[in-house]
Amino acid sequence: MRIGELARRTGVSERSLRYYEQQGLLAPDRTPGGHRDYPERAVDRVIRIQELLAANLCTSKIATLLPCMRDADGGPAAVATPRLVTELTAERARIDRTIADLLRSREVLDEVIETAREAG
Repeated sequence: MRIGELARRTGVSERSLRYYEQQGLLAPDRTPGGHRDYPERAVDRVIRIQELLAANLCTSKIATLLPCMRDADGGPAAVATPRLVTELTAERARIDRTIADLLRSREVLDEVIETAREAG
């Protein structure tokens, strides 16, 4: 499929798809005319990239991680390493800390809202 169709099917801009290619996250084939030609599995790959970006992983970390994942189900592949597991465990701990910080911020905001309601 062409880049426009992949963009439409994934909701990701063509510019972002080109960036993913530059970062080594996507590797389209080329038509004889030089146009990008993505396989059907690129849809799952782009969705997976978006999920990992949403988890606040940087593209270099994602590039390391993607070869260790199957696009359709996200399961570990044979090339997963203990080092990668350690790095991903650290990323998960970082995300957990961010969630805890956000929950504390929400509690403070809830207290301020309640105080404002009582005053009003």
